[in-house]
Amino acid sequence: MKKVAVLGGGIGGVETAIALKKEGFDVELFSDREYLFIYPISIWIPTGEITPEKVKIPLEEIAKARGFKLTVDKVVEISGKNSSFTLEKTGKREDFDYIVVALGQTKLKHKGIENTLSVCGSPEEIQQIKNRLDSLITKEKGKIAFGFGGNPKAPEAVRGGPVFEVMFNVHNYLKKLGIRENFEITFFAPMQKPGARLGEKALKMMDMMFKKMNIKRVTGKKIKEFTQNSVTLEDDTFIEADLIVFTPAGDGHPVIKSSDLTKTEAGFLKIEDTCQVVGFDNIYGVGDSTSIDGPDWRAKQGHLAEMMGVVTAHNIAVKEGIKSGELKGYKEHINIMCLMDTGNGGALAYRSNSKAMLLPMPVVGHLMKKAWGVYYRLNKLGKIPKII
Repeated sequence: MKKVAVLGGGIGGVETAIALKKEGFDVELFSDREYLFIYPISIWIPTGEITPEKVKIPLEEIAKARGFKLTVDKVVEISGKNSSFTLEKTGKREDFDYIVVALGQTKLKHKGIENTLSVCGSPEEIQQIKNRLDSLITKEKGKIAFGFGGNPKAPEAVRGGPVFEVMFNVHNYLKKLGIRENFEITFFAPMQKPGARLGEKALKMMDMMFKKMNIKRVTGKKIKEFTQNSVTLEDDTFIEADLIVFTPAGDGHPVIKSSDLTKTEAGFLKIEDTCQVVGFDNIYGVGDSTSIDGPDWRAKQGHLAEMMGVVTAHNIAVKEGIKSGELKGYKEHINIMCLMDTGNGGALAYRSNSKAMLLPMPVVGHLMKKAWGVYYRLNKLGKIPKII
């Protein structure tokens, strides 16, 4: 039985391990965390609707339910030439027939970034957003700035959706507390039309939402610096803020950057449509670790990372003669699909080559996202089948 190592215990890595096991491989997952963090539902941590512990699924439970091995250790080096990788605690491993890299990405470092908190950061960092928000609520007034950045070298490495979701949730949370009018909320981003990936109709609907919620917008200006209480922009204007919630664009993982694997200028893995790393027959890339090739509106999302894992497992199985059929590609699965939650409802966002829409879903949208969180947990634990 061929042995496959999956490096990374995030959404893409876990789904890859599950898919490989289904294909009959001896699979071992390596993660620097003991849990899978469900980022799509962590948006409710800042408003106290959910706790960080409720957003975690122990990897040990998933591994036991799905039949793959688990090693909790940090990957510090990868060698494509030697088909090996090195772990922080247990050293070098070179006993695998295939390696799947799903280490994710890091974030671009803006000047003064330590003065911000990211909704896509660690569980502890997201909890800090709640703590800071609670402090402002105690005072019953404040200024909050929400924003995200871009990476010209990797346009698809943007995390805008979660920022919008947390901002809308905070708006409705403050409104529920009866103190929204005492808070100034400002959204900022360096691009002229943040959210343009979803199409013009979606942009118009977002514009309506901003006006209805009385959220100020400052867009089209590059970020110069963050201070403890402001966002300074390229023209030296600034946004005052008691709390800055900012998610930088993604940057290549340092382990990939320092490896001999084929990568882009930004440090993301260059892969074929089959997810095989360019120039390496037995190494594959999945999710945020990779450079996604496709239309201008493409974006890295969890469902695409999962499909890349399924495609990878299928292709390795075909390559090994375990199953017949043609090799598959990830590009046909590129689309933008998310249920954008607002705290009191939501909107279904979708974009493909033929369609772009943002469908309002008052009340039911919030309930559907809650239901998705339950479904996701049960599916990963093997208690219900995958339906999407």
